Amino acid sequence: MKKLDWYILKKILVTFVFVVGMFEVIICVLDYADKNDDFIKNELGWDMIWQYYITFIPFIAGLLTPITVFIATVFVTANMAAKTEIVAILASGVSFRRMMYPYLMAAVMIGVASFYLNSYVIPDANKFRLEFELQYLKDPFYNTDKHIHLKIAEKDSLEDYIYMYRYDVRRDVGQSVTLEKIKGTELIAKITARQIEWNEDAKNWSLKRWQKREIQEQGEVITEGASLDTLLNLSPEDFGNKERMWETMTMTELNNYIRLQRSRGADDVHIFQIEEYIRYMSPFTVIILMAIGVIVAARKSRQGTGFQIALGFVISFAFIITFILARAIAEAGSMNEVLAIWIPNIIFGGVAALLYRTVPR
Repeated sequence: MKKLDWYILKKILVTFVFVVGMFEVIICVLDYADKNDDFIKNELGWDMIWQYYITFIPFIAGLLTPITVFIATVFVTANMAAKTEIVAILASGVSFRRMMYPYLMAAVMIGVASFYLNSYVIPDANKFRLEFELQYLKDPFYNTDKHIHLKIAEKDSLEDYIYMYRYDVRRDVGQSVTLEKIKGTELIAKITARQIEWNEDAKNWSLKRWQKREIQEQGEVITEGASLDTLLNLSPEDFGNKERMWETMTMTELNNYIRLQRSRGADDVHIFQIEEYIRYMSPFTVIILMAIGVIVAARKSRQGTGFQIALGFVISFAFIITFILARAIAEAGSMNEVLAIWIPNIIFGGVAALLYRTVPR
């Protein structure tokens, strides 16, 4: 690397950290003002509030990384253009493409760090943050799902399914339960019960007022009773609040959960797949937005640096809107999820390619 590369790389990274810090301060102040009444109502001490914001800060940093990278790039490049540094670099024989190398290096460094943090570090911090919000800042959760049907086991061509009319998360009790063991297309055994209850001490389930039908060669064998303890590949957490649950999962946990939910035939598995796709997509977003930032701000503008920074904010908000629409399309299932999530990168990647043709050589 040459001195020019170190000069640009240092300015980009320092400015990026500054922009992230500035946004963090503004957002945390606004967030505290919004949640202060809840803090007072729940009589929370400063130690709890401080611990909450320790986990809130990295979450916001990870969320805003692509936008803060873009703004930092526009700010640095616009200042260099205003001081005629860009003209001097190009006049010295350095091509515009070569000048972009340190920007690309910074984008790759930030993108890789962002991917690691969003995949392994921030999810662990989010476990406390979301639990805190559910306990102190939001209304209690009630499971409103009805007609729950899940595959809970599969072994040696045998598949176990459970059906229940609904599940009460406050008491960990399910109503109108059916357990089925199926081999191929044949029903091997079936248990019906009025209720199923979770036994926290024994870590098992208890069926109340149950009846079991076993289909054997000589005919059906029917048994029944008042209570029956059983072990199932199921836990009360499977019926808990799944709102933003994907934010608390590391990449390994997310992949394992997706495989589990697929095996159960769950309806919400696509939400977690979308989160996985977004994590893989985000580092490329950093590179694309940084490229656009360099190209937009490289020319010395008559309107001054302020105009270029304002233009950078406009493009940032355009990207945010496009990303929100793309995620909504993916969650609605209107088109292929991978393609929908990549719509912002495809659009802005095309914009970057078109703008690149207009840059000074």
